Amino acid sequence: MRFPRPAVLVLLLALSPSADAAPAHERVVGRPCEGCEAVFIGMPANLGSGDRLVPTGLHGEPLVLEGTVKNRAGKPVAGIIVYAYQTNADGAYPPDSRTRGTVAEPHGALRGWARTDAQGRYRFMTIRPGGYPDREDPQHIHMHVIEPGRCTYYIDSVHFADDPRLTGPMRLRMMASRGGRGIVAPARDASGLWHARRDIQLGQGIRDYRECGAGRPAGR
Repeated sequence: MRFPRPAVLVLLLALSPSADAAPAHERVVGRPCEGCEAVFIGMPANLGSGDRLVPTGLHGEPLVLEGTVKNRAGKPVAGIIVYAYQTNADGAYPPDSRTRGTVAEPHGALRGWARTDAQGRYRFMTIRPGGYPDREDPQHIHMHVIEPGRCTYYIDSVHFADDPRLTGPMRLRMMASRGGRGIVAPARDASGLWHARRDIQLGQGIRDYRECGAGRPAGR
């Protein structure tokens, strides 16, 4: 097999898209937002209303996280993409070789996307995340919204009401929510499966949301 000469190889690399390159996508609003472009990296072409954030059998307490996405009028909106990523049960973000060197690398391997169904519903199968080791941060799941053809932004992370790390002052700070209240009340069923509901209101608390899609209504 013949390989390109060094000068040719440099030219080929210069002309090739970088690993961090992403196709044209929705504008980011609600900045500052570190890593908001990561939501597009690795996103499957076809999305269902549910996804699995963790591989089957991963150590941890199984959790179903679900909710309904609504517009400002309280009407469920279909076709909205909800993106989530989290730590494992030990509070670490397992690396993913597929995103190495991209803005999505810090999000780790436990990530996924769901497109809301006709009733505005989404669902993630996952585990309860661990809090960061040697830090006071409570358990949480990061969440972003993509309004197709309009914009993208991060919303308040999911936090768990029964987490002892979630202090009173933290709860007060979370009252001014982005995308609706992020503190959920998890409940465990007879099989040991945790269930939590995180509803989302499009645009709530998002600065410069008026720039989202140049005024086009969500869901169109």
